[in-house]
Amino acid sequence: MNVKRLSLAISFLAVGSFLFAQATEKQLEIPRDTSYSVARVFNQIKKDFPYAVPAKDSLPGSVLGERNLVYATLPETPFGKRDLHLDLFQPRKAGKYPALIMVHGGGWRSGNKSMQVPMAQLIAAKGYVTVAVEYQLSLEAQYPAAIHNIKAAIRWMRANADKYGIDTSHIAISGCSAGGQLAALVGATNGLEKFEGKQGNNGFSSAVQAVIDIDGVLDFMAPASLNLNRKPDSPDISWLGGSFNQKPEIWKEASSIFWINKSSVPVLFINSGFSRFHAGQDEMIGIMKELNIYTEVHKFDVKMHPFWLFHPWVDQTTAYMADFMKKVFGN
Repeated sequence: MNVKRLSLAISFLAVGSFLFAQATEKQLEIPRDTSYSVARVFNQIKKDFPYAVPAKDSLPGSVLGERNLVYATLPETPFGKRDLHLDLFQPRKAGKYPALIMVHGGGWRSGNKSMQVPMAQLIAAKGYVTVAVEYQLSLEAQYPAAIHNIKAAIRWMRANADKYGIDTSHIAISGCSAGGQLAALVGATNGLEKFEGKQGNNGFSSAVQAVIDIDGVLDFMAPASLNLNRKPDSPDISWLGGSFNQKPEIWKEASSIFWINKSSVPVLFINSGFSRFHAGQDEMIGIMKELNIYTEVHKFDVKMHPFWLFHPWVDQTTAYMADFMKKVFGN
């Protein structure tokens, strides 16, 4: 009888341990918002834009690619140890090339680096090393985690420059939508210690020499972006950790326009037909003109926000990007 009871107790302990392990594993799972994807956007736009064709992940013959390279490891997060990844594309011909780190959009809470890959491949074929970067989204970590991630990726690029043929004096950053806001802020805060994060390769610089903002907000304080009637789960409120009324200092800090100074780098703005996605742009250009810093603007007169995901717009978009880098970096 005692043996039976002991056997039963051991069985209960085994089941309990199994359930506990499952619960622990579930707690460590990073929450994902998969609502923003190329397929979903295509279904939304194809009626109004029947000629739109999704840009494909297709490696050109002149380009080498490596996927899911770890650029930083966060040893302790609420979800355990966390590796951050990037996809890198480089011209097959040996040499040193200017580089572009590319930041995807998705309201700071959705999307992934694969959405930048078609553009990254097209630009790499024009003679650049391109890097599509993963960063922590708001369901995993709020502002300023994404800024720290991206700056760590830039330091990784410099630390591995010889291996991947990167000209470390000519690194640009681009971003689309929320990624454009991130790219502009990363570029505007070159050399500012409070934005670094120290997530690896800390002996290297995270500075960039040019910024490309594609439909990304520049000023959270601008009337077009400062809508006090937003719901508490709005993407910007969720990412910034509170509404403007709750955290006005953070809304200002996350606005790249307030960090522009005489040492700021050239910026290319590429816009859709929706002005709200580039709030603060005119004011920022005015400031940069007074400081004699080069800016360039291109606009697609189309009422579709993520135009960069589709042909025919992706072709002209990447042409604008490559031409801009050629202007500011030289041949």
